[in-house]
Amino acid sequence: MKVLAIETTCDETAAAVIERGPVVLSDVVYSQIEEHAPFGGVVPEIASRSHVEQLTALVEEALTRARLQPCDLDAIAVAHRPGLIGALMIGVTTAKALAWSWDLPIIGVHHLQAHLEAAALAGEEISTPYLGVVISGGHTDMHRVEQAGRSKWLGGTRDDALGEAFDKVAAVLGLGYPGGPAVERAALQGNPKALRLPRTLLADDSLDFSFSGIKTAVLYRWRGPNATYPGRAPGAPEPQDICAAFQEAVFDVLAEKIRRACTQESLGEVVLGGGVTANQALRDGLAQRLGNQFRLVFPPLQFATDNAAMIGALALRRLADGHRDDLELVAEAQP
Repeated sequence: MKVLAIETTCDETAAAVIERGPVVLSDVVYSQIEEHAPFGGVVPEIASRSHVEQLTALVEEALTRARLQPCDLDAIAVAHRPGLIGALMIGVTTAKALAWSWDLPIIGVHHLQAHLEAAALAGEEISTPYLGVVISGGHTDMHRVEQAGRSKWLGGTRDDALGEAFDKVAAVLGLGYPGGPAVERAALQGNPKALRLPRTLLADDSLDFSFSGIKTAVLYRWRGPNATYPGRAPGAPEPQDICAAFQEAVFDVLAEKIRRACTQESLGEVVLGGGVTANQALRDGLAQRLGNQFRLVFPPLQFATDNAAMIGALALRRLADGHRDDLELVAEAQP
């Protein structure tokens, strides 16, 4: 059983061919980072235009690398929610056109649930139920996952997603875009004990996140109280130390929320996914904080950020369960 998968939820255009297993026969990703970097973040109109320009060629390349023809496929899979609505529409429209012209079923896939399927691409054995944690530029969410593609939302961010907080801290410190890798690199040279930043945990039993406070704290430590200075304030900590302290603070919060969720839900396994899990310091930090209490499962680094292979992996499960969508499938911006 083989599927062609398409991913266009945000600023990566991707296509992949996945065989039951799952086995990745091809995985092609076009990153738009250079197109969005001058603006310090993703510009939806630019993202949509780039998807239009790149997607057809990527689909052809994915099939070529897999050495397959359309007649060898069993379905077309596409991420249809959540994401930027214009970007999603490009992927869904393309998938529907291919499904119609090649007379194949179409499988709509939830992008966040697919991030939790990415660990399976490395052959990880994952037992349900488990705690699924998605950490990306747009989402910081925890789910109780009963089976692949079926979950109960437990908590999420009330303001900035963690990836967004990384981007904003990098912008304040002038480290460039994307912020996650920039902050991680700077933190390697910093002392996390040079300053202490706040840990926002909300109520004692809360499973929600809030990262806007720590972002503001970084701003004030760098530019002075009330951001008086346009740049670095006299006596401000070194940027590397701020980055190291920032990472320690958010890792503490993330670990505490995971611990709470696992305790409340009686779960012993945690599967993580999303672009921020490409941060090696985060992987190491959570392993240090939680590794002796829970089994932590991370996706392979190559499948941590947005990709079509994870879309195809979840679609294969749905296809095997007898699920099919039809050409009425629509793009949805919200989860």
